[in-house]
Amino acid sequence: MAANVVPNALITLTKAAPSKRMSLDNSYVLGARILAKADDIDKCVVNVFVMDSDNKGVPGKTVNISGDPKSLNQTVVTDKDGRANFEITSDKEGQFEVLAQVEGVALNQGVKITFRK
Repeated sequence: MAANVVPNALITLTKAAPSKRMSLDNSYVLGARILAKADDIDKCVVNVFVMDSDNKGVPGKTVNISGDPKSLNQTVVTDKDGRANFEITSDKEGQFEVLAQVEGVALNQGVKITFRK
């Protein structure tokens, strides 16, 4: 009886590197909580999702939001899913538009948040 010997194949699996190229058309700003008390304690929550052309999150991107109230001036780096989470407070009543920039490039849309007494 003859035996066939097949050498063990060495297979190495590696995780694909995450995409580093963002798509402005696929990235977006989403208000998770857009109404809060104007007491400088209660928070509106806004998430910015930085996506690539395949709608996959892009980690490690610097996201800035700015405007009035002053707490809108924040910078966050995206997490492994491409999300940057912002908590915004104000002692000033009103409706404010949140606009975002990713590494200096403005996203195509924003979201409005409201603070009331």
